[in-house]
Amino acid sequence: MDDENKIDDENNDYKIEIIKDKPNDIDNDKLHKLHNGNPILNIQVTPNEKYFITCGRDGSIFGWNVENVNEDGRLRLEFEIYLNVTILNNKILYGSIFSDNKKAVTFGHEGLLNAYDMNNNSLQKIELDLNYSDSNECSFNLNDELISYYKGSRDNKGIIFVYSTQTNDNKWDYKRIYRVPEYTKVYEGFKIISVTKYNKLYYMISKETIYEFDLITEKTKKIWVIDEEIRSTTFNVKIVSNENLVGLKIGIKIIIYSIKEEIPIVSLDIKKNVDQLRTIMKSANLCSRFFPLLFSLFSYETNNNFWNSLVENFWIKCIDHLKQNDKLVRLPIEYFLMDIRVTNEYAFAILDVGIWRIDLNKMISSINSLFNDEIEDENSIFLHNPYMDDISKLFQEVKSKLPSESATSKSIELIRGSRKWAFTSIIYKDYETIGLRISEDSVFNPEVYCERYDKFKSNDDKFQLDNDKSNLDDKLLYGIKISKEGDIIVLTQIGLLIYHYDQNNEVLSLIYYYYMKLSEITHLQYYEKVFSIDLPLPNATSYESCDGWISYVEKNIDNKEIFLKYGIGLLTFAIKRHKVKLIGEIYDKCMEYFKNDFSNKIPLSIITSMMPLLNQHYPEYIEKYSSDTTMIIPYYYTFSFEYYPSSGNSHLFSFKYSQIDNLSRSLLYRRYQLSLDKLKKNHKNVAIIFNFIQYLLILLILPIYFVTFYILSKFHFFNNMTKNEIYSTLYFKVVGNFSNYNSNTPMLIFLNPYIKFVNYPKDYKWYKELIKPQPSPFVETINENIYKSWSGEALINFKWNTYGKYYYAVIWILFMAYLGCFTAAATIPQQYIDKDVHKRLLITSIILGFIHLSFEIRQIIYDFGKWIRDFWNMFDVIAYVLPIITSIIWLRESDIDIIPLLSFSCLFLDIKFLLFFRALEYFGVYFAIIISVAETIISFLVVLFIIIVSFAHAFYILLIPRTQFSFAEPPINNNDQNNPWNIVNSYYQVLENGNIGSSPYIIQQPNENTNMFIDFRTAIFAMYKFLTGDSSAVSNWPYTTNPSLSILIVLFSLLIVVYLMNLLIGLLNNAIEKKNNRVSYLIQKAEILAEIELFYLLPLQRRWNKWFPEVIYYYANADKTREKIKELVKNDEWNNDIFSESRKSLLKELNIEDDTDKSIDEDTLQKSLAEMKENLLKKFNEDVTTKSVDKNTLQKTLEEMKKSLLKELNNENVIDK
Repeated sequence: MDDENKIDDENNDYKIEIIKDKPNDIDNDKLHKLHNGNPILNIQVTPNEKYFITCGRDGSIFGWNVENVNEDGRLRLEFEIYLNVTILNNKILYGSIFSDNKKAVTFGHEGLLNAYDMNNNSLQKIELDLNYSDSNECSFNLNDELISYYKGSRDNKGIIFVYSTQTNDNKWDYKRIYRVPEYTKVYEGFKIISVTKYNKLYYMISKETIYEFDLITEKTKKIWVIDEEIRSTTFNVKIVSNENLVGLKIGIKIIIYSIKEEIPIVSLDIKKNVDQLRTIMKSANLCSRFFPLLFSLFSYETNNNFWNSLVENFWIKCIDHLKQNDKLVRLPIEYFLMDIRVTNEYAFAILDVGIWRIDLNKMISSINSLFNDEIEDENSIFLHNPYMDDISKLFQEVKSKLPSESATSKSIELIRGSRKWAFTSIIYKDYETIGLRISEDSVFNPEVYCERYDKFKSNDDKFQLDNDKSNLDDKLLYGIKISKEGDIIVLTQIGLLIYHYDQNNEVLSLIYYYYMKLSEITHLQYYEKVFSIDLPLPNATSYESCDGWISYVEKNIDNKEIFLKYGIGLLTFAIKRHKVKLIGEIYDKCMEYFKNDFSNKIPLSIITSMMPLLNQHYPEYIEKYSSDTTMIIPYYYTFSFEYYPSSGNSHLFSFKYSQIDNLSRSLLYRRYQLSLDKLKKNHKNVAIIFNFIQYLLILLILPIYFVTFYILSKFHFFNNMTKNEIYSTLYFKVVGNFSNYNSNTPMLIFLNPYIKFVNYPKDYKWYKELIKPQPSPFVETINENIYKSWSGEALINFKWNTYGKYYYAVIWILFMAYLGCFTAAATIPQQYIDKDVHKRLLITSIILGFIHLSFEIRQIIYDFGKWIRDFWNMFDVIAYVLPIITSIIWLRESDIDIIPLLSFSCLFLDIKFLLFFRALEYFGVYFAIIISVAETIISFLVVLFIIIVSFAHAFYILLIPRTQFSFAEPPINNNDQNNPWNIVNSYYQVLENGNIGSSPYIIQQPNENTNMFIDFRTAIFAMYKFLTGDSSAVSNWPYTTNPSLSILIVLFSLLIVVYLMNLLIGLLNNAIEKKNNRVSYLIQKAEILAEIELFYLLPLQRRWNKWFPEVIYYYANADKTREKIKELVKNDEWNNDIFSESRKSLLKELNIEDDTDKSIDEDTLQKSLAEMKENLLKKFNEDVTTKSVDKNTLQKTLEEMKKSLLKELNNENVIDK
């Protein structure tokens, strides 16, 4: 070996030999013993399947070109590398990975990655930018980029780097960075399982759920929820994938997940389902799809009965078959699983004379000829649903007949074995009937085994016939298929039905019904797509139209699989049909199933998904659910107190499952950090001076600095991956100290029971969503019982902190721009503002006003009834419309007096500005009180207004002038005492003799306010003034000569001013006491968030999993939790019956004694009752001396006291130690 092919790397001698154009000359003796007879430690195929790599224990690495084979199918060796095994740890070779452009990465000392370039006849080490120790997983992707996962420590977050292998100064720079969740108790089970060449990251959380994260699209998918039976054991997880499928091996389970269809399509138990595996391998269709994944899942597992059965029954037979056709030279005696690799195109067998490449398509062809007779129905075992193949064929058959009239039939008969299957359809006035009869295939008196008739109520006018018993045009049947299991699939004009035939008991059951309206071929094409993947869940009409289907689901409510699948539809039906008993049964069953398996949250989602309907018809169930699910502890959570994490999490701080963050925006800032690191390393004094300058700059811009870095950190434009840089280090240190001011406060973690409560429908059309968006259960359910609990408050906190406060701030800023423009145009005197500037301000006000008004119009279109009931919406519309109208008038007609419009416009704009404070808790509580109190007394105010109008009418009739008059000229000889000229003040002249003249010398001219009862409108206003204490409007008449006026004044004063106004004050006081709580504020905040979600977020944003997760958790202060539990116990709201074990654990951890299960001492109770009875008798005898004691009264009193005593004892059963 030449010296130039040896390199020294960290005192380790590596030598490389590049074999160029030599494979053709290499003799078979050398190939006979691969790696000089040493065991093979690692076998790999590069991402794009260019090279097949083998690594030997002696430190040798052989590279085989996949496309370069000799005549007998063996791969030709292209290069070989030798490492010095005297200083090399063999474990390094286990994890070595290779790329298609001849790059290699190995794990070095303490998990450091070593990268090498194997091109140009040399082994050259490549430096990795930011190479951490303790790297856990790495892989090359299809673009020859290196994906590396650095696990991190307990207190640090793991980092995922994506390196470009385009060498720059003998160095790989990272181009993307991702950060996994920080280590907290809820993420204790966070584990990276696999990083694939398809830029997919697979990870597991708390031994519960496996997720897929796409590094390109940054989308997360839930792949699989691990069975409770497996979670209770020690198990390993292995994942492999290709472009279409994901293969998982979880303990004894094998799952194949379809990426396109997003559903598991194969689920096998390796201890029980060997026959099913053999069926897969015998099928050309299934084998071509699953063969590569299954072989990869069992790599390096040589002692596995499941896989040994596959090798013996499948692999060897295929090899023998190919050998007979001269595809192989010889067949080795033994096969080990690690000696086989399969890609999408080839199978590679490592034999004793070399590596053979076998064309996978030829192998599939071999399968067809070997096992064709054994395969009956490949889809009936595990793919999708056993009925999907038959349903697909049924749709195709029906499509071929349409639009011919022969496509539908009134009756169909099938013969299977010795039995005849007869189907009939009859249409009546209000319903259709489909009958099914199974009988003996005999001409004479055939025996009827069983029969069934199902009625289907239809709202389709096509089926509404005039005659009660008419069976005209009753051809409902399209076609029928009988599955392998004997189930009957029926396609009709009113839907698809599946019947199950129990031959042992001769019983027919309707096990599936999906309502459809099939009258045209276009309808059939649509529903064919609906049934293309799997059986869809029955729609709402299915439950409403078929009693047989409802009966089936009700009877199988104890079947967990059926209940979880159809529970939402059944509960919807029960609520709409007001089946109270069924609602209770479904609720109890949901709680039972969740109690038995805390990891399965589907039972809770059945209830939360239907909360809008429950809130409308049976709100008591929301209160019950809120009480029953208070403080649910995650099943994997162990009680060792958590503390406030560094991110500033606090009491009722919500979070969802782990989220991987993309930090790639911080690449520029990261390079700046690296430059400072180099400066500090090479020029220490210069670095000190530079740091001093940075500190001075921070002091100069201190307020702006924190705001700017908060925004930058929020959107990941910089990170805290290094502590050697001043700007980010100082920011994170200050923020960390501020958030950890109470870091010793113990915390608990609770599950928020409102599962899928915030999720929006996945299927939507964006243009419809912009006009009338589909709501979520959160938006439709505004119920105070939700927000009485910590779960509801935590939910609001999560939404507000995630997106709510940012959108609210933007809306507020936009409104302040609108307010500022119009206020400036209306307030600044004309002589101090330029006309062009004034015009621009008005035009800007109009534009901004229309922007705000457009959102109000969308709310009106969405739900006018709900919009009109919201008190704040009135202020919103007036605040937007009035300034717009005023601005338009001002621009067009400058001569019109618009001062009143300006005045009211500014008033409503200022009120609207004030209303923005209602989202802030410090002010929002008072706004909530104002509105809730107003809603409480609105009916009283209406009554009060009617009474005032009635009195105004009475005063108007009494005090209206009876003669005509003019305010300009006094009347002549007018004795009408209601005439304004007779009411105004008159001044008389004092004569020289001291007498007063008989005629007025000066008369004050009257106006409209002299007698306010001239007009009915001013009469009402006069009554309002009287109500406020100003009685001047009725003080111009003498009371002694007007007894009617005096009576009305007294009545008004007593009834309105004294009685009703004091009653109003009392009602206000009671309403304030009732509504003076945080619940009203939280409801108000929930309404604000609902408005933001529906009308400000884009349709795509409403489907972001980061903002609208299915499951949410929250922190709770341990001390506050103790106080809350004691409050709930005191109010008789603490229920220990449902989740007894979990709640007992919580009470124990919080050092609260649980006496709920202790029975009351019956002797003590009886003794107390006896003493009470004796005392009562004594008291009755003392008080009632003339007659004996009423025994019935005594017995009734004793019973009441007994109940009271029992309740008191029960309330005190949970006490603090």
